[in-house]
Order: sequence, then structure tokens, then C-alpha cells
Amino acid sequence: MKHLNKLFAFALMFAGLATQAQDKNNPWAISFGVNAVDTKISAASAFDDQIAEFYNVRDNWSILPSVSFVNVTRNVGDNFSLGLTASVNKIDKFVNKVPGTLNTYVATNPGDLTYYGIDAMIKYSFQEMIKSNMIDPYAHIGGGYTFMGDASAGTVNGGLGLNLWFAENIGLSLQSTYKHSFDDTRTPNVDVVSHMQHSAGLIFKFGGSDKDGDGIYDNEDSCPDEAGLKAFNGCPDNDLDGIVNSEDACPDEFGSKDLNGCPDRDGDGIVDAQDACPDEKGSKIMKGCPDTDGDGIADKDDKCPTVKGVKENNGCPPVVVDTDGDGVQDKDDKCPTVKGTVANNGCPEVSEETMKKLNDYAKTILFDSGKSSFQKQTFSVLQAITAILKEYPNAKFSIEGHTDSDGSEESNQLLSTSRSEAVKAYLIENGIDASRLSATGFGEKYPIDSNKTKAGKANNRRVEVKLVK
Repeated sequence: MKHLNKLFAFALMFAGLATQAQDKNNPWAISFGVNAVDTKISAASAFDDQIAEFYNVRDNWSILPSVSFVNVTRNVGDNFSLGLTASVNKIDKFVNKVPGTLNTYVATNPGDLTYYGIDAMIKYSFQEMIKSNMIDPYAHIGGGYTFMGDASAGTVNGGLGLNLWFAENIGLSLQSTYKHSFDDTRTPNVDVVSHMQHSAGLIFKFGGSDKDGDGIYDNEDSCPDEAGLKAFNGCPDNDLDGIVNSEDACPDEFGSKDLNGCPDRDGDGIVDAQDACPDEKGSKIMKGCPDTDGDGIADKDDKCPTVKGVKENNGCPPVVVDTDGDGVQDKDDKCPTVKGTVANNGCPEVSEETMKKLNDYAKTILFDSGKSSFQKQTFSVLQAITAILKEYPNAKFSIEGHTDSDGSEESNQLLSTSRSEAVKAYLIENGIDASRLSATGFGEKYPIDSNKTKAGKANNRRVEVKLVK
């Protein structure tokens, strides 16, 4: 009995380590407490007498006032468990029939009749059937070996029991077992009588695994290595936004399901991490920033956020600048400092009068005889032509050279070309962009007068300026 008391103390300490278990996850159970042996049941021949005497504790039950049984059970699935029970008692009420009577029984003290039992059982629980977390009725069958004083015998057992769970893994266990002996002469120290054994004690379940310590055991924990919540089958939700970390794009920031768990402080549908203005409601086009005037420039970059403007002027209305006053803004004016026309992109248009003036000058360009070098008095003419071309910075011109018919056609062609190139070179040297000029020689092909007179030949030796359109 001293050993059973020690076992009882050890079991209490062990149960204290297992208090976080869940019943359905704990395959092992241990129970211990007191037991009572009743020999009256088998002595009564009539069934109603057996029932009537079942609860006659005072007259029929032998009870040892100490921890007198230990039971260990292992769940094997489908509501079945296998168990082993060790029990001890002292029989001080041995019920037997009074000799010479039909139904008269008396309990006598057989002396120091020590009782030991070792029993195996198969148990079936009805808890799932009644769908109760607290009430756990069961039936059991099995067999064992019992010692009563000097006698011992095997028994066939069967009975009923009830576990009342008042915590997740701690309960009260009540059980009654009928042990049928096949060697029953009802003689103390000679045979083992058939009898009832009742037990009452505490029961503890244990054995479940919960690696992450979140109160959800591994076989039902979707995240057994991370402490989590019951609502998510043991998976964590660090920011408590209702989205498990594995499905949360922002697991440490409270967010919404629509945005995969990420926050959106201004509620514009753009997560803060991608929102250039996380505290101001904006649009996706503006990367989450507002654009009050709708000019395509976010308010934070718009110097005129309530007035529609242009990017070139930082969101403000465009500034009209027309330096030469020709009605074409400088930004569009190809000749911003020279007054021109809208049709010619702000540049002046070359009139027929101007072209006549240019060609009047060109006719007076004089070259040394048979050469492309200029006579001295020609330089003032060339300067006048240069000044006119500068007035039209966007216009392009062709310089054309012509000769009379004296000499060979080939030499005249070369001479006309070199003279037109000489005029072009002078104009470039004096500030006219080369891209605006071209030079061509036509020799004696296009006379404008007769080559039979001196005056006619003089007219045919000429330089012409053409406007290239």
C-alpha cells in the first residue's frame, strides 16, 4: 500500500505536466483511487436479490481506505482502448449463505484475506455517440488473475464505467466490474469467488505532442512548428488581421483581405508600401496621390494644384512668351527673335520683292576674267546679300552660276560651278549656316540674252539666287 501511495503522488505530479493536453489528442490515460470488493453478488441466486444488494456498501463492500488501484489505458482508435489495472484490497466482508437456509446471507470477516488483482480490458467509449465533452460512459470486457489470501484464479471480466471530465484532461473515473471465477466453492483461502469490484478515482489523459506550445496538438496543427491560433488550426497571424502569415503579404502589419493582408491607411485601394501618398486618397495612375485639378500632375508636385496646368510649368498654366511679337510663342517659334508669320513657324517669309532685290545684287557680282575670284568692287554687293539672308534665318537658298558661250562648254560648266561655290563660301564665312545654302553651275545652258553681242554676253555671265521651298 505504501508503494501505491507513492505511485499516486507521482501520477499527480505527472498529470500537472500534462494539463495543456486535449482529450482527443492524448492516447494515454492513467487513473488511480480506491476500490471495493463485493462478494454478495455471486452469492445471491435470484437476480432481484443481486440488484437489491448492489449498493449495500455497509454490509457487503470491503474497502481499503487508501489508493488501492492504478489503471493505465491506451487509445487504439475508433473509440476502443486497451487497459491494464493493478488493484489491492483486504477482504473483511466475505458474504456467504447461512447453512440450512434458502436465501439467507451473512457477511463474515474471514481474517487477514488480502486481495490482489491484475486485469486486462478492452474498453469501448460512447462519448462520441452522446456528443458530450464532459460525460464519457463506456463498457469493457476482459480477463485477469486474482489472489484472495492463499487462493488464486483467473477470471472473465465485464462491466460498465463512467468518466466525468471536469477539465480538458482531468476527470473522475467510476467503474464496476463483474469478475467471474470458474473455481467458486466460496471457501476462503481455497478458491477465488466470483465478485464485483467497484472503483472510484481520478483519471488523467496525456501523451499528445504540441511542439510549438500553442495548445493545438501536432496531429491537428496546420503549422506544428509555429505557435498559432485555434481559429487558424494552429497557424500564426502576427498582426491579428484575420489572415494567416503564410497568406499575408504584410504579416507584421494589420491589413485587409482585399489587399492580401497589407495596410492601406488612406483607403484608396493602393497598399501603403506602393503608395507615394499613403495618408492622402489618390488614384492608381498617380501612384496613390491626389490630382485635384486633373492635369496629370500629382498635387505634391503641382505648384498650382487647383488650377489645371502643364508639366513644363510645374503644373501651372503655360506662360505665353513671344519675344518678337509675331503671335508664335517662343517655345514654338523657330525664329524667336525675328518677327515672322504663323504659317512659317514664326520665321519671316521671303517675299518676291526680297528675291528681286537679292537677284538685282547678284547680277552685279563681278569676277576676274575667266576666274572665280571676285573683283574688288563686288565685296560690298556680297555683304548686302549676306545681310538680307540673315533677315530670314529659316529660309534656304540656291546659288546658281551661268556663263556666256565663249570657250568650250566643258570649261564654261566648270567656271560656272566654281563661281557659284565661291559665292556660297563667302556667305558661309560671313555667318550664313551652310545647311541653308546650295551651289550649282549651269555653264552656258540657260542664256537670258544673245551671245552674239557684247551686251548680251555680259547679261549671260551672271549669278542668280533662288529660294528653296
